[in-house]
This record gives sequence, C-alpha cells and structure tokens, in this order.
Amino acid sequence: MTIEVRNLRKSYGSQLVLDDINFSIGDGEIVAFLGNNGAGKSTTMKIINGYLSKDSGDVRVCGIDVDKEPKKVHGLIGYLPEHNPIYPEQYVKEYLTFVAGVYGLTGADAKNRVDEMIEKTCLTREYKKRIGQLSKGYRQRVGLAAALIPDPKVLILDEPTTGLDPNQIIEVRNLIKEVGKEKSVMLSTHIMQEVSAICDRVIIINNGKIVADDSETNITNVGDDNSTFLIEAEFMGNVDINDLTKKIINSEIKLIAKNTVVISSDHDCRSEVFKYAVQTENALLTLKKHEKSMEDVFLENTKKK
Repeated sequence: MTIEVRNLRKSYGSQLVLDDINFSIGDGEIVAFLGNNGAGKSTTMKIINGYLSKDSGDVRVCGIDVDKEPKKVHGLIGYLPEHNPIYPEQYVKEYLTFVAGVYGLTGADAKNRVDEMIEKTCLTREYKKRIGQLSKGYRQRVGLAAALIPDPKVLILDEPTTGLDPNQIIEVRNLIKEVGKEKSVMLSTHIMQEVSAICDRVIIINNGKIVADDSETNITNVGDDNSTFLIEAEFMGNVDINDLTKKIINSEIKLIAKNTVVISSDHDCRSEVFKYAVQTENALLTLKKHEKSMEDVFLENTKKK
C-alpha cells in the first residue's frame, strides 16, 4: 500500500475533526476523497503530507511512518494544495528550478528533471512566461509539474480543477489520468463528474468519519440500507400488483401506470419479473435497473449525522 491510515484522530481545541478514520490506497490507484467543506478532507491530506500533526493514530506512506521519518515521506509525496502556492512574478522555468533545488536537485539533474516535467505537463510553449501571465489552467499545470519534480510515488491533489473552465478541466483531468498510470493519486473534489472521469475508487468522509469506501460501480449500486435495488418494468397489458407481489419476495412494488411498476427490492429481481411476464403471458416492453448517480450517493452519505 502506498498510503495507510489507521485510527487517525485530530482535534482543534474542543472540536473533533477526524474521528478514528481508517483507509488505504494501493499502488497505481486514483482515489477520490469526497466530503462537504469542513468534513476533514484537507486536514487528512495535510497530516499525510506531514504538514500537520495528528492527535493519535498511525499514518504511513510506502510503509514509512510520517511522524518518525518526515523527510523520507516528503520525498515520496507530490502535493498540490487547493490554493496553489506559486509565485506569480517568477518565470515558469525559474520557479520549477527553485522547486528542484528544494528537493536537493542541482546542476544537470535539476535541469533535466525540470525540462522533463515541462514537457510532461505540456508547458513547452509557456515556460518562458511569468506565472502571473498564465491562465488558471496553466497555473495548475505549473503546480502539478512542481508536485512531480521529486518523482513521487504518491500525488495528493486538493481540488485540482477548482475555478477552471470546461476545456481546462478536461486538460487537467487527462493529465491526472496520464500521471495515474505510474503513481498513486489521492484527490479531493466537489465535481462528481470528475470521479466518474478519472477515479478508480471513492472514499467519502462526513463529520470526521469515513462513511463510504468502494469503487464507483459498487457505491452507486448500494441503497440507503446497503442492499436496495430499484427495478422498473413496463408490460404490454395491465398489471395485477397483488399477484406480482406474491411472486417477488422481500420487495415493495408501486404501480406508476396501469402497465408499469417500480420495484424496490433487497435483490436484483429482474429474472423474477421476466418469469412473471412469461407465466401471465403479459409481454415485457421494458425492464431496467435504476442506477444511483455519484451525486445521489454523496448527498445520502453527507446528510447523515
């Protein structure tokens, strides 16, 4: 595992911000870390980076304890905070060379690494400009290039596409996907489409607790009680709802038209609906399972107290 967080707790005075949270991120995973403002996302990321102390728990990056060997961990992580700490008066290449020096790279090693990151993040036509002259999208690219300078095993990105226009968002997403082929990526975002576009897994934090942790496919198949399926069936003829209820156990069936029902069940009951249609000689016109969206899942999990 590249990131392991166990029993992590953090308070600011009397306010408990992280309440005994646990999660891990594997090699080559791109993981979305979601939550409302104040849920504990940025605090968690800063603790993993070693920028903030924890009250208790265990945090490791590539097996290395963040508290015991912070310098080693610092070299393993590339971090792009929400408010990108770049210097607008500096030239792009000048700034990246400065960052390389911070990570101990000098001379030809620094030059080669900076040139490589300029090419990787598509800054070749912009590197002679001052950072303050760049669009927000290109400034984010500079921040990402800086995060990649030490050739980290892990990238931690806090709201990497905030404030970008649609074209810039697509460009930065594609760049993150490309980087994610070689690195583990943990990113926070409020844009649910971003999760579908680039992430392998979703972790949702609410009021300092992890309330969901799974792939997007699995997480959108789960209902409020962790086992609800919604099935809509449209028949050729009218439906006898009492008869259908007897055929499908552990289900709630609502008639939304004379020939259409919505079934809420603890299992995927489409095969039973099909059998009912055959037995009653009432042809099925449509039979579909309703998928929850990431927005639905996020709202359900972040409304819980």
